Amino acid sequence: MRRYSRITGTGSCLPPRRLTNADLVAELAQRGIETSDEWIVERTGIRARHFAAPDVASSDLALEASRQALEAAGVQPQDIDLIIVATSTPDMVFPSTACILQNKLGANGCAAFDVQAVCSGFVYALSVADAMIQSGAASRALVVGAEVFSRILDFNDRTTCVLFGDGAGAVVLEASDEPGILSSDLHADGKHVGILCVPGSVSGGQVLGDPLLKMDGQAVFKLAVGVLEKAAHAALAKAGLTEADIDWLIPHQANIRIMQGTARKLKLSMDKVVVTVDQHGNTSAASIPLALDHAVRNGQVTPGQTVLLEGVGGGFTWGAVLLKM
Repeated sequence: MRRYSRITGTGSCLPPRRLTNADLVAELAQRGIETSDEWIVERTGIRARHFAAPDVASSDLALEASRQALEAAGVQPQDIDLIIVATSTPDMVFPSTACILQNKLGANGCAAFDVQAVCSGFVYALSVADAMIQSGAASRALVVGAEVFSRILDFNDRTTCVLFGDGAGAVVLEASDEPGILSSDLHADGKHVGILCVPGSVSGGQVLGDPLLKMDGQAVFKLAVGVLEKAAHAALAKAGLTEADIDWLIPHQANIRIMQGTARKLKLSMDKVVVTVDQHGNTSAASIPLALDHAVRNGQVTPGQTVLLEGVGGGFTWGAVLLKM
């Protein structure tokens, strides 16, 4: 009998500090940077985001999201035999945020590692966990996306600092006789490294390069809509399904225009798209599991429905996962 994996629990965490566009506009004005709520909403769809306190790390946000997911799945930390954390803002250079989370959870002993695919990270991590469960290498995985992007933003650049927020989302993925993860499709193209990056590194106790986020917004937008459509159709083809079989599209919450463009290409009404970008901003690898948990707890996504997850991020990376809840 073939072995599959299914999501059995979801969880999420947003830092308590919520900044509306008006709050951020006021803070930027003190720096001499002009922008407005109207400018931000028109170009991005974002109205608010959450920023973590200075002493809160990605693993702290991941911990709360993980606890919620474990509770929803009805399992204990010691029942987990694989932890994968997708993040671009790890607690430290090493060890992995997954190992730090493992210790905080009390799930010590199982395999634990990070995945770095920026905003596509959760899709990548979920695909890796699914493959490990199908192969028998794991039976119950905790897959997390966690970010504190506020730490790497250039608050003198109004085109990028208004886009991002902090948060974490998590799922428990368990072995099953019934299909859950139906298919996945992952890609990367390193020739686009320069259009979205943080070009800094640590050497000899000093930061080399620039440790703040840089983005060519127009180039990202052009690339994103096209590659997301292709990944979505590839995942559907692998599962023998069509756009009409999708109950919900949960895209990476980067920009409402990218999400609308992707929905149009998939012939989906926006009524079938889970949207949290307006309240969360772009939380990178955390955005898809955050949106998934939001939709599950709000009663939008229900058991038995077919859900398409898709993301695109620096690298340039992109991918899609098709699943049945």
